[in-house]
Amino acid sequence: MGATRSYNSLTVFVLVLLFALNIANALSPPDAAKYPQELVTHGDVRIDNYYWLRDDTRTSPAVLSYLNAENDYAAATMADTQALQEQLYEEMKARIQEADVSAATRDTGYYYYTRTEEGQQYKLHCRRPVPASAGIASESDAVDASLAEEVLLDENQRKAAGNFNFYMVGSVETSPNNKLLAWTEDTSGNEKYTLYVKELGGNKQVGMPIPMTSGDLVWASDNSHLLYTVKDELDRPHKVLLHAVGANKTDTVVFEEADEAFYVSVGRSRSGDLIYIGSASAVTNETYWLPAYNPKAALTLIAPRQQDVEYNIHHHPGNMLDAAARAAQALEQQQQQQQQPQGWVVVQHRDPARPNGELRLAPLHDPTQQQVLLPHQADVMIEGVSLGSRWLVVSLRARAQQSLVAYPLPGDGSMPTQLGSGQAISFDEAAFELSGALTGDFDSEVLRLSYSSPTTPRSIYDQHLPSGRRLLKKSLAVLGGFSRELYLTQRLWATAPDGVAVPISLVFKRDGVKLDGSDPMLLRGYGAYGYPYEADFSRDDLSLIDRGWVVAVAHIRGGGEMGRRWYEDGKYMHKRNSFTDFIACAEHLIKLRYTSPSRLSIEGRSAGGLLMGAVTNMRPDLFNAVIMGVPFVDVLTTMLDASIPLTMTEWEEWGDPRRPEYYHYMKSYSPVDNVVAQKYPNILVTAGLNDPRVGYWEPAKLVAKLRDMKTDSNLLLFQCGMGAGHFRVTGRFARLRETAFEYAFLLKTAGLL
Repeated sequence: MGATRSYNSLTVFVLVLLFALNIANALSPPDAAKYPQELVTHGDVRIDNYYWLRDDTRTSPAVLSYLNAENDYAAATMADTQALQEQLYEEMKARIQEADVSAATRDTGYYYYTRTEEGQQYKLHCRRPVPASAGIASESDAVDASLAEEVLLDENQRKAAGNFNFYMVGSVETSPNNKLLAWTEDTSGNEKYTLYVKELGGNKQVGMPIPMTSGDLVWASDNSHLLYTVKDELDRPHKVLLHAVGANKTDTVVFEEADEAFYVSVGRSRSGDLIYIGSASAVTNETYWLPAYNPKAALTLIAPRQQDVEYNIHHHPGNMLDAAARAAQALEQQQQQQQQPQGWVVVQHRDPARPNGELRLAPLHDPTQQQVLLPHQADVMIEGVSLGSRWLVVSLRARAQQSLVAYPLPGDGSMPTQLGSGQAISFDEAAFELSGALTGDFDSEVLRLSYSSPTTPRSIYDQHLPSGRRLLKKSLAVLGGFSRELYLTQRLWATAPDGVAVPISLVFKRDGVKLDGSDPMLLRGYGAYGYPYEADFSRDDLSLIDRGWVVAVAHIRGGGEMGRRWYEDGKYMHKRNSFTDFIACAEHLIKLRYTSPSRLSIEGRSAGGLLMGAVTNMRPDLFNAVIMGVPFVDVLTTMLDASIPLTMTEWEEWGDPRRPEYYHYMKSYSPVDNVVAQKYPNILVTAGLNDPRVGYWEPAKLVAKLRDMKTDSNLLLFQCGMGAGHFRVTGRFARLRETAFEYAFLLKTAGLL
């Protein structure tokens, strides 16, 4: 007994020693090996010591070892926040109404909705029949819970059955006759989707799965054919294929795009009569259509592509038949082999002379005969159009605020010659996000609105356009005693170095801040692709705001908040405006004593991660902590390599560095190329190993170079999701774990553990 006891004690001692050594190793920052790679362009020489970190196969033992070491180091460094992370996770989770149902959409005899169940991470896609007594669609439509629910797709069951680490659904579409379901799913994070079809009711799979699609799909009206898109070796959606459902034969190529700067897409008009096939680069596009009831018909081109000209079309059949009558008419046309739907189209058009867009009308059979319906405005951008049988709804944006206008159409379905004043729809908070579209069948007169602000949870309204009646259908549940009156939203304007006014949206708890410079702040930004960073509600941000934080968004140039010019003034050879705008916003907030450099944290993801890397290099003294999510930081090397997915189409966003002027300009801000020996803020960088948009090696290289060159002892952490892509994890609770880690990092670096 004594010998055994002695042996066990020795074993325990050795295990404890090994554990201590492992912790010690984990607490030491990983030291990436240097293998200098000389990169020469236009006679300019760059030395990349970490070029070896790029492994397209994602299997290199050396690379995986380094990434795992970084993950271990991040976990060990944040070990003292484990209790805080758990607290943050539990309080964020406690705000979620776990068993919840979305606002239902009425379409083709059913109410469609999604719901979540207690403890489940993913959605269930469901429907219930519309009662025969329901009458025409109105704002007061409601699901009859006494009628049987049909679960179309259970994402939880699909993920569990495949034992996937990652799961994301792309499209979910029922066939026009409501008997079949088609959907696409990504199970690795690389955004290559598999397409499935099954019978509804019997739940039997129809045909074989179709792998490697882009996620888009659309049903033809014959219920027997699907159109979908596939990717090439550079992850570019480049073909549209026609699939005969259940048939064991090769799918037919309907359209193939040869230009590697263009991506293809497929969709269907709200009228149901047309299938659209689009091909688009970053600033140019063209659109084809074919009859939805005859998917084997020849394509018809609306207008050929012209550089820097974009357009979208919206079809009206030119009559006032209801959905059932139009379907019968389409069937008759199919039987008579008539391949030409009738009616007219609304064309949303943009070109350099009309940067904010204008609306035009044209007969479908001759779309070149266009007349202006809503002319271009220099200070108002047309963001979108929703067309129904009786109404045209236009989404607008001016001075970083959104609104909608609903216009009645001629009662006989004919093409209008002019628009009246319309119904203007807006809200009166200082900053908010608003979108809207006609919902349900084409002849519906119900406008669905989605509204949110930094203090108002996402709210879904249905507005009956003829009467103006509006009804709240769904508001995001925020459990735990949330009251919007406790919080305040503000809109401020900073002045950029060139005198341009830059909007800032912010939110804080009314009695939770001092506004004397001592309050911690999280400032976010994006500023690329013309995408606006909306001022909306975040349930998770309450975990910071309720702890006395101010949360703000800088609506910088490069985004779409202030119209097309706002975007164009933050791209190409004007990209540095995005960075100086953000810095100006930070300085303005500090000047007004909303925060101070020692209390200011910043965050941006993807192209917003580029923003974070650039401003951190430019003004590291201005920030205490930085979160760079899946950041695009090796701009120059990536944009010079056409073998990397997205590179060629991205030349119309950042410029083509094969041209010397773009090369040298991009080099002036590319974060990896501008790391220098200086003090940096606390930094957390994230990546996804399978990310097809931003290669994991970009943030890995930035972190390795920062470790080698920075002169401070502030935190530098790198987390790489080893089974994830650009969107990291997908489950609603798993996402909270990531958010809890990031918020714990912010609180730790702010001295607020």
